[in-house]
Amino acid sequence: MVPILGTLCYFSGVTSQKSAAKRIAVIAGDGIGQEVIPQALKAIRSSGAEVEFSEFDWSADRYLHDGVTVPPDGFAMLARDFDAILAGAFGDPRVKTNIHAKEILLGMRFKMDLYANVRPVRLLDAALCPLKGVEPKDVDFVVIRENTEGVYTDAGGVFKQGTPDEIATQEDINTRKGVERIIRYAFDYCERHQKLDGSPRHRVLMCDKSNAMTHAGGLWQRVFKEVAGEFPQIETQHMYVDALCMQMVRDPRQFDVIVTNNMFGDIITDLAAGLQGGLGMAASGNIHPGKTSMFEPVHGSAPPIASKNIANPLGAILTAAMMMGHLGLTQESEKIEAAVLAAVRQKKTTSDVGGSLGTREVGEWVANFISRNN
Repeated sequence: MVPILGTLCYFSGVTSQKSAAKRIAVIAGDGIGQEVIPQALKAIRSSGAEVEFSEFDWSADRYLHDGVTVPPDGFAMLARDFDAILAGAFGDPRVKTNIHAKEILLGMRFKMDLYANVRPVRLLDAALCPLKGVEPKDVDFVVIRENTEGVYTDAGGVFKQGTPDEIATQEDINTRKGVERIIRYAFDYCERHQKLDGSPRHRVLMCDKSNAMTHAGGLWQRVFKEVAGEFPQIETQHMYVDALCMQMVRDPRQFDVIVTNNMFGDIITDLAAGLQGGLGMAASGNIHPGKTSMFEPVHGSAPPIASKNIANPLGAILTAAMMMGHLGLTQESEKIEAAVLAAVRQKKTTSDVGGSLGTREVGEWVANFISRNN
C-alpha cells in the first residue's frame, strides 16, 4: 500500500446512494500490515459490500518523514467520520522507542475507549492444529480481553535508574467500571452469538490470578459473581491463568467464552492462535458497542518477513469478515469466510499453513473465489 499524506476515497460494490455505504478508515501501518491489508480490501470489494474506504498513512514512514504519529484531531475524526477502522500492524526497528506504534494503536484503544478486545479462536481445518485428534468442531471459542486498563496504562516509574538500587514499578490498574463493563460484555456476547455450527454458546469462564494478585483479582471475582447473577441461564467457570494455559493445549473443547484482563488476554490469545494455525490466521476486533470500532489481525508487523510476499494474509482477510459482520453486512462476511475456508482446504495459502503461494497470490485467489461464487 502506497503511503499518502491525506486520504483517498473509493467505492466498492454497487450503490446508488453514497450515504448508504459504510465508511471505513484503513490504516495499513508498518511491515507486513502494508502487504496483508490490501488483500483484505480485495476480499471486501469482491464481496459486493457497499463500503467507502479512506486510507491513511499513519506509520513509521510518516513519523520518520515529518515526526507526526497521529495528526491533530485524528482520533476524534475517526470517531466522527467513520463506521469502522481496519488496521494492519505497527512497529518498525527504525523507530527505536516505538513511539508511533504506541500512540497510534494504544491511542485508538484508549482515546476512543475501545474497551472490548474480541478474539475468535476457530480452527478451519484439522491439519492446522498441532494437537492430535482435534477437529474444527473442537476449537470454536472466543477470548474477550479488557482493552483499556491493566498494566498497559503505563502507570509506574523507575527510581535510581542505572544503579544497583534501581527500583521499577508497573501498576496494574483495574477500575470497577472497567471490570464490570468487560464482564457484562462477555455475558452479552455469550447470549447473542452462536458457534459456527449454529449451536448456542452457554458458558463464560473468567480467568485471573487472584491467588497472587489478591486486590485486583478480588475485584474481578466479586464483579463476576454479581454480573453472573443477571444471567442465570449461562454457566460460569473460573480458572487461574496458568491452569487455563495448560488446559488450552490439553483439551480446547471445554472452552466457550473466556473473559480476562488486558495482559492475560494478550498472552493467552497468542497461545490460542497456535491452535488455529498460528498468528497469521487470527482475527480481532477492538470494540465499543454503538461507537466506531477498530479491527486488526492479531499478528504484529513482523519486520524480518516484510516486503518478501510471504506473510499470511488470511488473518487480515478474516478480520475484514469480522468487521463486515459487526457492520451488519452478514452476507458479505459469510462470503469472505467461505472463501478463506476454501483456500485452507485447497492449500491455496502461504507456506506457514501448508501452501506454496505468496501473500498477493493468496489474496487474489480469495478475491476470485468470492467473485465466482457471488
